[in-house]
Formats: sequence, C-alpha cells, structure tokens
Amino acid sequence: MIYLLRHGETVWNTLGRFQGQKDSPLTRRGVEQADLVANLLRAEIEGNAQSFDMHVSPLGRTRETAERVRRVLPLKTREDARLMEVSVGAWDGMTMFEIDMEYPGKLDGSDVFDWYFRSPDGESFDAACARAKSWLADIKGPTIAISHGLFGRLLRGVYAGLSRRDMLELPVPQDGFYRLCEGEFSLVTAASTDRQLAPASE
Repeated sequence: MIYLLRHGETVWNTLGRFQGQKDSPLTRRGVEQADLVANLLRAEIEGNAQSFDMHVSPLGRTRETAERVRRVLPLKTREDARLMEVSVGAWDGMTMFEIDMEYPGKLDGSDVFDWYFRSPDGESFDAACARAKSWLADIKGPTIAISHGLFGRLLRGVYAGLSRRDMLELPVPQDGFYRLCEGEFSLVTAASTDRQLAPASE
C-alpha cells in the first residue's frame, strides 16, 4: 500500500515557473493544502498509522509539506532523492514564455504535457521513469511518499503500466493524495470520497 502526496502550492507555482530541482517556499494556501492533506491522510490510515514509513523528496517544498504531515502523523521519515522532481536542466526556474524567448524553437510542436522533455540538458523521460521503477521496487511495506507534480505522474503511470501519453496527462492535485494498491490508483480528496481507479495494463 502506497499513499502518494504532492507538496502544497508554492510561490513559483503561482507564477507559472517550473521548479524542477530548484525550490521556492509554500504559500499560505500551500500550507493550508498540506494541513488538509495531512488530516485526510490521518483519517485514512487511523489505527494503522504506525505500520507506515514516510519517504520524502529532499527538496524544500516537500520537506515543508512533510513537516505539516508529521504534526498529525509522527511517522518514521527518510529522504529519498529518487522522489525528487524531474529536472529540466537550465530551464529549472523558468516560465514557458522565458524558455521560448531564450531558446527559440525548442518548444515548437510541444504542448502543456510534453514540453518538459524538450530541454537540451534536462532529465530524459526514460531516466525519470527508471527512478520511479527503482523506488517502487524497493517498497516492501505500507508507505507514504511525498513527491512532486510531474514525477508523481510518472510514478503513478509506471505503477499502473500506463502509456507515456496517458501518464503525462494525469492530474496533479495539491489538495488530495493518491492511494496505490494492486496495480491501480485512486484519488482521495475532501470534496469527494469517490475513487476513480486507473486500470493496470494487461
């Protein structure tokens, strides 16, 4: 059983800057989102919490989110660099507009879902998926993971055997989390307890 959380909203999220492996702090809304998710998670695993380990990306925004979670769930925690966000190299910290101005033509033919892998010195799709597979292979028991938007898409996609396109189009909410179990994943939010399962590949 894996519960996959994304960090709360950051300042750069509000500015449309792709953070990659750079960082910016949580906004007030981001702190509220982290607290909401922490309480949702506590309700989800209440009575069984001590069987979980928590793995956290070492970037500041995920560590800050983890601190909010630990306020209500004082779990054993370790950082794992494999959960870090995908880096777009020199484009980390830039907006799409800035990239288009400084690297003319590099975004031609891309869309909102696949531009990340157009960077000349960024992490490749295959390398990022390999990180996800490596982390998943090491999970032996109930685990909570706090990671990022793009990498969270890839992690869920690898877990459920989705195609590249399908995994890149997955939603990345900051006010809920995903439950990964038996090759499927479902979203848990305060707004709805309905869980839309993504089927595993045959």
